[in-house]
Amino acid sequence: MRQIVLDTETTGLSAEGGDRIIEIGCVELLNRKLTGNNLHFYLNPGRDSHEEALRVHGISNEFLRDKPKFAAVADEFLAYLGGAEIIIHNAPFDVGFLNKELQLTGKPALSQFVASVTDTLVMAKEMFPGKRNSLDALCSRLEVDNSGRTLHGALLDAELLADVYINLTRGQDALLMEGDGDDEVTAGMVVPKVDLSRFTLAVISASDQEQKAHDEVLTQLDKSSNKKTVWRKLMEPVTAAA
Repeated sequence: MRQIVLDTETTGLSAEGGDRIIEIGCVELLNRKLTGNNLHFYLNPGRDSHEEALRVHGISNEFLRDKPKFAAVADEFLAYLGGAEIIIHNAPFDVGFLNKELQLTGKPALSQFVASVTDTLVMAKEMFPGKRNSLDALCSRLEVDNSGRTLHGALLDAELLADVYINLTRGQDALLMEGDGDDEVTAGMVVPKVDLSRFTLAVISASDQEQKAHDEVLTQLDKSSNKKTVWRKLMEPVTAAA
């Protein structure tokens, strides 16, 4: 499975308002492993960045003057993405800008070139509702080292997001099980089988004091719900039969 973690930097916040992409950073994952086959462009947007944007990415207008236009790298960029799952944090923002750049070069929308787009911001909000889910916040929460991120940069942010994505989806890793021999191989580690039938587990019953405390809790629940708790009703036939 080929995945591309992608990030952009822009002159401002509105693609429809005339803002343009100034940097694209892409990091490739194959079977959830970094390959080192990354792609990175600085682009001449044909306009100056807003002051607010400059404070975020720190890429000066002068630095971009001799960089290529998006149209000059579009084919290389699309060939690199071809058929991959694209992973972006706050995907509508980056995809909106990319689609605008593609439109200006007379090319179809990004969805025509990639398999799918996964938004890690949506994933994070589902996993951590009510919490901050910026890239920096996720790096801190998931113990991804972002100490080198003093300013936003597309390639650095894509590399950080790749680590964040792997951590967000770590529970989805499939376990490789091979049962041909006496051992099972799990994720590259040999785990010996254990015959649990050799063990007798002790049954520890509740003491009278513990049972009394339990009954008191059930009584309080009965009062709060104005009826018997479900588990007491389920126990009634057993008590009657006894």
